[in-house]
Amino acid sequence: MTGVHMACDVGSVRIGVARSDPAGILAFPLEAIAAGPDAIGALGELIAEYEAVGVVIGLPLKMDGTAGPAAESARAWATLVVESVAVPVHLVDERLTTVQAQRGLHEAGRTVRSSRAVIDSAAAAVLLQTYLDAQRKAT
Repeated sequence: MTGVHMACDVGSVRIGVARSDPAGILAFPLEAIAAGPDAIGALGELIAEYEAVGVVIGLPLKMDGTAGPAAESARAWATLVVESVAVPVHLVDERLTTVQAQRGLHEAGRTVRSSRAVIDSAAAAVLLQTYLDAQRKAT
């Protein structure tokens, strides 16, 4: 699975963004983009800049696996992305990615307050890394 992949952790204020290396092995957080009417265009610019071959969008299911309002928002945003970009878009269960990202930032010495600005992209990186690892195991 070669080529840069991107991931989005969709929030109401910010959309965390991550990208992989060209080999599709490691995920790296990028600067989050502001949620709102310009978000799709900003994502499209990043896809073009990194020559991404696919996008993973986190689907925030509840712990019991059911979809709530956040999951429906993510699905709606994914639909807009599909209509706007020319690469495959995948919705992927993102349960616990923010928890994992917060834990990693805490272990790196970041407080909750100091990590607010980067937590969304860190969660997108966790989501993307999980996706990349699963794809490698499947092949």
